[in-house]
Amino acid sequence: MLFSKQKSQLGIDIGTSNIKLVELKPTDSNFVLSTYGIASVAYNLSVKESSSAIEQTAAVIRELVKRAGVTTNKAVASLPNNVVFTSVIELPKIPDNELKKAIEFEAKKYVPLPLEEVALSWSILAEHPAKSADGFIPTNDKQKILLTAVPSLVIDNYVKMFKLAGIEPQALEIEVLALIRSVIGDDTTAILLIDIGAKSTSINVVDNGYLRFSKSLSMGGDTITQSLAQSLSVNFARAEQFKKDFGMTAAGAQIPQVIRPVLDMIKNEATQLINLFESRGGRMSKVIFSGAGSKLPGLNEYFGSLGKPISFAQPWNKVSYSEDLKPVVNPLGINLAVAIGLAMRP
Repeated sequence: MLFSKQKSQLGIDIGTSNIKLVELKPTDSNFVLSTYGIASVAYNLSVKESSSAIEQTAAVIRELVKRAGVTTNKAVASLPNNVVFTSVIELPKIPDNELKKAIEFEAKKYVPLPLEEVALSWSILAEHPAKSADGFIPTNDKQKILLTAVPSLVIDNYVKMFKLAGIEPQALEIEVLALIRSVIGDDTTAILLIDIGAKSTSINVVDNGYLRFSKSLSMGGDTITQSLAQSLSVNFARAEQFKKDFGMTAAGAQIPQVIRPVLDMIKNEATQLINLFESRGGRMSKVIFSGAGSKLPGLNEYFGSLGKPISFAQPWNKVSYSEDLKPVVNPLGINLAVAIGLAMRP
């Protein structure tokens, strides 16, 4: 395949059920959509090392790239939140040459694997200076650091897969950081970002554009569908259609009753994170939903009990595309939010 020399970047979101890609070209003020694509995938690369999984996923990506007419082989790809260990730690403000050792020492308390088996990275989080009652800003000799650790096996699998697919990975990034870029952007208020995927859900506290807390749940849209299929004695495809058509708005009690336990677990975790954040002096301004699982009818009303304004991801806000594409592209935004954020990465 021939690739043009035009400056563009490809974002590849490898989920548990689908692979999504978006190619964007940057302009002075925003981005222009070059192409996009979605394809089903049967294997989860992050779970175990499997030559078959790697080869088949690479084949899906090659075909998707070809069909979408992608013009670059340079890409930023996502790592599922549930395979990345994230934590915000607090350390004294020390010289850079001492920081690495201090972070590695502290990381042993949070990372459940030997450090030699993970790729460890970190970033210093900016803080809002809080004024005291008399108007003065107190000095703070502490700094907060976002710590991330990814099992080396996962990274090795991705590198092998991209090599087979003919893609040059420029970076691997956890999904929530891509979502912050495409969904939250320059908003500096405190936001609870809930991403409901097919098989997992991530609940994230984002403040001043930085990830503060994160929780991953092993349930998502497919969990709801499977519960409906079992309860209604129908196949998965039929249950999926019931879910999309009715969700929590069904006139009868059976469908909402089956869906409720999954949503309650997500809502309970969301409530805990809001309470944790606000108990430390913060103020949550809103809740934003992303991911295909958040298209459930009646979802916003059900989560209204959180007591915060509810909205849904609008990742196309900084992306331009033809008016003719709007009817097709607009509804896909919430599905492609991670891929869009990856393609936006500087």
